[in-house]
Order: sequence, then structure tokens, then C-alpha cells
Amino acid sequence: MTGTNNDGQLFQLSTMSSLLDGVFEGAMTYDEIKQYGDFGIGTFEHLDGELIAFDGEFYRLRGDGTATPLKSEDRTPFCSLTDFHPAIEKTFDKPLDKSSFEHEMKKLMKSENLFYAFRLDGVFKEVITRTVAYQDKPVPMTEAVKTQPVFHFKGVTGTIVGFWSPAFMQGIAVSGFHLHFIDKARKGGGHVLDYTLDHGDLQVDQKTHMSLYTPETAGFLHANLSRKDLEKEIKITEG
Repeated sequence: MTGTNNDGQLFQLSTMSSLLDGVFEGAMTYDEIKQYGDFGIGTFEHLDGELIAFDGEFYRLRGDGTATPLKSEDRTPFCSLTDFHPAIEKTFDKPLDKSSFEHEMKKLMKSENLFYAFRLDGVFKEVITRTVAYQDKPVPMTEAVKTQPVFHFKGVTGTIVGFWSPAFMQGIAVSGFHLHFIDKARKGGGHVLDYTLDHGDLQVDQKTHMSLYTPETAGFLHANLSRKDLEKEIKITEG
């Protein structure tokens, strides 16, 4: 266990609704967030890439197709982290598309009203990802994603990391599955839009409680977090 976290806790910095409102200023550095877990996903200041972490290794996945380890000073406006201690493991030896695989994952969940961390290591027939691009100034995230690069990985070995959040968390987090991918070579990846698994190993860690950190950055303090079209906006930004 690292830092101030514990086995059953999911830590989240800020809210999804603040990202939708264009709050992209960093609220914590890498050195600060790594105290809260060795596993997770998020984004960076100015939306400059996607964050993925597992085995205590943190990477920035950028729109130029690169993956680089984090530096102490790298800042994030939003992330979800935990210490990963899976109690459930399952091997899949036949191809499954995204819908079929999510069905299999749900069968391993005690209830859809709880939190879960997932890790899938395997060979994928295909993974489609997107990576948000650097934003000079705050804009609604629905505008920011219009220029996001989309990557198609074929016959790739890699790791998917992510979370299941209950429906009542929509707006605070992203309800349902929220997943990021990185290839085995640690050269690229991003936010997962679609995938087909060829074969691989799944690990699941149920979480019993959540710690939400609300930043005091100027952007967050003045953000409009009551999104009239919350569901529509999240659907657009999450793909």
C-alpha cells in the first residue's frame, strides 16, 4: 500500500463535470498524486494527453502517438487512482468484442452499485483509442475533443486499465466503464473507444469507498458544475 491510501479506497481528483466546463488547470503534481495509488487513469494540465498507471509506473499518452513516463512536476486537473489488489482473476482464451467482454466483466461484479478497478493484459485484435490535445485556453470539453487524434492498433499486445463507477456517480466520475490502453512496448495508447480481445488475463479489484478531492483552483471555484446536458456531453467526450 502506498501513501495515505488503503486497499478499499478509490481516490479521485476533481470531477468529470469540471472537465466538461473547461477546467484544465493542474491541481496536483505527479509527486502528489502518486501518494494515493499505484494504478489509475486521468488527464493532464491543458488536456495535454491521457494518464495511465499500473505497477506503480505512470505514463502520459499524447496526441503525437507517444508514451512517456511522468516527471515530478507534471500536473493533472483530474485523475482516479487506487492501490490495486485484485481478488478476482480470469483468463480468456477466445476472441471477445467490447460488448461481449463487458458482459463477462459484469458477471464478475457483485453489484453494479459498487466501484471496481480492472486490469486486462493480453493480445488484442484491435484497439481504437483517442488522445485529447493540448488546449491553450479553457474551452468546453465537447469542443476540445473535436480535434482529438484517433489511433487504430491492430494485432497489438498491451494493457487496459480502468474503472467501473455506478450510475449515481455520473458527473462526478464517468459512470460505467472508463478505460485507458498502452501497448507493451510503452510507445502509445490512449482513452479506449473500442477493442476486440484475442486472448488475455483479467484482474478485478472491488472498492468499498471513494475519496473525492475538490481543488481550489480558480477554474474549479468558478466552474458551472450543473451541466444541463450532462449525459449528452459525457457521451460526446467519452465516445
